[in-house]
Amino acid sequence: MKNLLKFKSSNIMLVAVLALIILVSGCAAGGEKDKQNVSGEESYKIGAVIDISGNSSSLGVPERDTLQMLVENLNAGGGINGHPVELTILDNKSDETEAVLAAKTLIEQDVLAVLGCASSGPSMAMINTLQKEKVPMISMAAASSIVEPVEERHWVFKTAQSDIVTVSNIISYLKENGLTKVAFLYMNNAYGDGGKKAFLTAARENNVEVVVEEKFEASDKDMTAQLTRVKSSPAQATVVWAIPPSASILTKNYRDLGIAALLIHSHGVGNQKFIDLAQGAADGVILPIGKLTVVEQIPDDDPQKKVLQSYIDDYTKKYNMLPDSFGGYAWDAFHLVVKAIEKAGPDRGAIRDELENTREFVGVSGVFNMSPRDHNGLDKESMVMVRIENGKWKLLD
Repeated sequence: MKNLLKFKSSNIMLVAVLALIILVSGCAAGGEKDKQNVSGEESYKIGAVIDISGNSSSLGVPERDTLQMLVENLNAGGGINGHPVELTILDNKSDETEAVLAAKTLIEQDVLAVLGCASSGPSMAMINTLQKEKVPMISMAAASSIVEPVEERHWVFKTAQSDIVTVSNIISYLKENGLTKVAFLYMNNAYGDGGKKAFLTAARENNVEVVVEEKFEASDKDMTAQLTRVKSSPAQATVVWAIPPSASILTKNYRDLGIAALLIHSHGVGNQKFIDLAQGAADGVILPIGKLTVVEQIPDDDPQKKVLQSYIDDYTKKYNMLPDSFGGYAWDAFHLVVKAIEKAGPDRGAIRDELENTREFVGVSGVFNMSPRDHNGLDKESMVMVRIENGKWKLLD
């Protein structure tokens, strides 16, 4: 009997050890299968730090899913020059400290480059760590300060349209529609601060008067107090720099107060999650966004149309749902780094140089033209103005 119990105990321990091995292997997208699927060549390691949980998870989850899909497809097709790609994705929990810890973990794993984060604050937090170790970084967040001043961001690139590009589109829309008095509301974090700085500067240069300026926390559940000031102001339009869920809450508060001024958001609300959380209040919202959400409405000769449709087809087949702009930022980051490794090989410095020399790369977020003076590479034409109607995105003329 004693031997039988000992035998059962050993089996239980063996099963537990095997389960742990399977769990750890699953933390790296692609896992062991990807390491073995091409001709015995050594893996190329790439890391990603993404806001998979926490306040920015609506941005990070589609980015994670996109990266997992892309690395599977890449390795199934032979990897990079015969080398399988080992992609490790870590969750920063939408927290800056967690992002830095994750970056250090990836550096210890000797990755060739780090993709991330989804949001601006965690992206900014990782910069010093990665630059110190001379690891190329491609952020998928918006703040221009992630890549500027460029002489202090030698190793840092980004794929989301910068807040300066987004502001440029909003200012053009305001001027075209004769809107000269606006209220400006923003999240009290790196994304909101970047939008505020870019918008206030552009407003002054274009004779747009900011009659109300208010901020709120990303975790706030009610912005009625700030919006009450907007309602009593002469603002003809309200520009908001935020992401869901706070952007959705503000939008619902806005409609509940019956504010007549036009509501304009940034590209931080470019996903279905924003619309769903706003519970019908998002209808009428105007914003600049990448072309992915309106691909069927853009001309057939648009240089991005083929890439956009291909991404939509692949993602829909894999996940049975449409992708969004945030997944598109991940699509661009992954392909940019793969393209650079194809040319440079497993050399971090050479990969950085290839990223900086990217020209005419047609991606989901636009046509990228990087340079020593521009580590984003996207211009105003990478975005279009849309209005939300009946919960859908409609391209404006």
